[in-house]
Amino acid sequence: MGFINRIFGSYSSKELARIEPIKNKVLALDEEYQQLSDAELKAKTQEFKDRLEIGETLDTILPEALATVREAADRVLGKKPYPVQIIGAIVLHQGRIAEMKTGEGKTLVACVASYLNALSGKGVHVVTVNDYLAKTQAEEMGKVLRFLGLTVGCILHGLNNDQRRAAYNCDVTYGTNNELGFDYLRDNMVIHKEERVQRAPNFAIVDEVDSILIDEARTPLIISGRGDKSTELYSIVDRFAKTLTPTTVVEIDDKEDQDEINDTADYIIDEKAKTATITQRGVKKAEEAFNIENLMDPDNMTLLHHINQAIKANGVMKNDIDYVVKDGEVIIVDEFTGRLMQGRRFNDGLHQAIEAKEGVKIARESKTLATITFQNFFRLYTKLSGMTGTAMTEEDEFKEIYKLDVISIPTNKPVIRIDHNDQVYSTEKGKYLAIIDKIVECNQKGQPILVGTISIEKSELLSAMLKRKGIKHEVLNAKHHAKEAEIVAQAGKFGAVTIATNMAGRGTDIMLGGNAEFLAKAEMRKREIPEEIITEAIGYADTDNQEVLEARKVYRELYDKFNAEVKEKAVAVKEAGGLYILGTERHESRRIDNQLRGRSGRQGDEGESCFFLSVEDDLMRIFAGERLENMMKTLNVEETMPIESKLLTRIIESSQKKVEGRNFSIRKNVLNYDDVMNTQREIIYKQRSQVLDGEDLHESIMNMMEELVKTTVNNYLIDDDIKDDWNIIGLKDYFLGWLIGPEDLTFEEDELESVTKNDIIEALTNKAKEIYQAKEDEYGSTIIRELERVILLKVVDTKWMAHIDDMDELKKGIGLRAFGQKNPVIEYRYEGFEMFDAMVDSIREDTVRMLLTVKLQKNAMPQREQVQKPDAPNAGSGDGSFTEEARSKKIGDNDPCPCGSGKKYKKCCGMNK
Repeated sequence: MGFINRIFGSYSSKELARIEPIKNKVLALDEEYQQLSDAELKAKTQEFKDRLEIGETLDTILPEALATVREAADRVLGKKPYPVQIIGAIVLHQGRIAEMKTGEGKTLVACVASYLNALSGKGVHVVTVNDYLAKTQAEEMGKVLRFLGLTVGCILHGLNNDQRRAAYNCDVTYGTNNELGFDYLRDNMVIHKEERVQRAPNFAIVDEVDSILIDEARTPLIISGRGDKSTELYSIVDRFAKTLTPTTVVEIDDKEDQDEINDTADYIIDEKAKTATITQRGVKKAEEAFNIENLMDPDNMTLLHHINQAIKANGVMKNDIDYVVKDGEVIIVDEFTGRLMQGRRFNDGLHQAIEAKEGVKIARESKTLATITFQNFFRLYTKLSGMTGTAMTEEDEFKEIYKLDVISIPTNKPVIRIDHNDQVYSTEKGKYLAIIDKIVECNQKGQPILVGTISIEKSELLSAMLKRKGIKHEVLNAKHHAKEAEIVAQAGKFGAVTIATNMAGRGTDIMLGGNAEFLAKAEMRKREIPEEIITEAIGYADTDNQEVLEARKVYRELYDKFNAEVKEKAVAVKEAGGLYILGTERHESRRIDNQLRGRSGRQGDEGESCFFLSVEDDLMRIFAGERLENMMKTLNVEETMPIESKLLTRIIESSQKKVEGRNFSIRKNVLNYDDVMNTQREIIYKQRSQVLDGEDLHESIMNMMEELVKTTVNNYLIDDDIKDDWNIIGLKDYFLGWLIGPEDLTFEEDELESVTKNDIIEALTNKAKEIYQAKEDEYGSTIIRELERVILLKVVDTKWMAHIDDMDELKKGIGLRAFGQKNPVIEYRYEGFEMFDAMVDSIREDTVRMLLTVKLQKNAMPQREQVQKPDAPNAGSGDGSFTEEARSKKIGDNDPCPCGSGKKYKKCCGMNK
């Protein structure tokens, strides 16, 4: 591929050639726009809006708009976007992914593209990976955008609905992927349109796009309510799981392996697949322990599910790697960033199984109220774009899933960082000894070093080893992350040693010599200046607040002082070799490794990077263990002697490609299933939105009544010509108590001969309309129109929530269809839409039933009339209300409904309880 690119040029180089003339038009306006006064520059915003109003497009005003925001950034921040940053902004505007190396100023690129697209008035969302970045980017870039007359909002955890609505109504809104996604789901659960906070999704710029659209793609957003299942079984099963004997394998290759293991272990931990599977021996122990005959019997599926989750919790999930226990709570650790995922829980009971394992309070199982994957959420935007330093390795996935192409943008200055070959050791012990030696070597000459680890456990092991050596260092992981940005910003200081998990530094520049802004802010905190005053003091906004003005003066003095010191120290750091990046393991994804390397060598700075590996590392052992072991034996390598080899590098890269391919398949499979739900979700949410936006539902309700009567009659009365097959009793039981009384639909034998299905359909339809008209006469059309809206929304929400659970249950077992030579996804799609159609029928039935039986209170409690069938003791009024006697007695789901319908309680009035 490289040979072909050298001859014909890469895709990116061709696209960059097309963008070059546009960039040149922007740069050509530089001198002219420098001559404009602040007032003239600000007036450009209204000029552009007016031109868009009369028919110009964003493309036609692009050169002038980008020249405007470029000049504004220079005046406000002292940062004039480089030509490559202008290219990046054009790529974002075109709805593409801009791959820009670390330190190339992606935050400013997003600001430039945001300004242009915000002129349309439809809103721009800049999506970040955490609240800190959303807040700091909104503050910093907001200075430029506000200077030009635009409004800027920021969505943070903890805001109320009014604050969120105000932020979303701004021209540019910064927020995290989680907050934006959850607000979308919540907006589709409200009863009144005034409660919604978001506008229609228009244009999103996703920062660290690989992290959000690739790494997070396997984890759906879920809004949960409290479930009703007991948690006691988790503790009981966990105690049992702890008595079992596991065995660990890299991968089960064949049936013979499994048969042998079945005799020696109770469950198998497969490291490659990250699964735990109970063996025949384990099944026998479970049957004895729980006193059952057959664990695989359908009646024991709940117990089997709990056992499977318990052995996974105990055998596969590791404390300080997959999760941490903090303040009596199990908190997930993100495998890609190393950050704590507050508020997130493993699904399907796994989180409760881990809570049982760790002896903390077990939360009740939750009920899913609404859900969507990030893949489908971001595909809702009219235009989507993104930025990252590492996208090319996932180029195919971006193209296939999101229809986004990736453009690699050249750096502003050549990268002079030295990337050393991997150092591979035969044992993990030998590797760690070599890492400590390297840290000591760098520290002695003053070269700052950032050591990247893949887990909390490994970062704390290294920290303990450095303490024994007496080397001062900072540790940054999910347990110690409160000052993440400050620690990372100072990782380039002379002699600094920083140990960090993968969370380190995304979105924060590591400047050689240190970061003057963070040093100035830290000094202001020492002087006990309030945080909100510091924030305003370093902002650009005009203010009359004397306290802010004094703090601003202090900040500028401190910044100038620290900036001079930093520049002086930066010289010494460069002479020592710049920032040294030391990776302690290869990650499953090459992108994560490239991100770590990219922390060094920003904007043409000096720097070095190297990975120290061992044959015992998880990735190497699981995916390339045998080949590497044979190679080490052949070379007869000593424990403390590293080897470098192109063959070794190829083996490692091959292992990573295998894992990346497998993970892509998993993500694609998740999407294939969610696409089925997504089509259904779009139908439900679209209709819901029409209701919220005030669409008159009366005609639709009348149609639902007619359709319900027609469908029901056709179900019970099959053929006009064979009346012996008519189930008049069943039809009467169906409508009894809410549409007809005991005397209705009663025919003498000779009468029945002359009655047709259409006669009955017409009679029942007219009866329904008469009842409904009477309610409208009693309560007034205004109240009935509102009732139609509220009842339909409530019924839709109730049925949709149940449907989500049903679809989840269907998905759990659908994989077994593969044994019957059927495609599980196709079967899931087919059965899923059958279930969806059934849900729609159920929505129609319940909506009509509730509207025909609803009674409204008028100051006093309504008197309830009792309409009961013969032999129906304690029957109710047929309107969902019960007599005192009926209500004092607990009604089982399968008992006859007290309303007199003749149906089971769970299928009648109990459906909405």
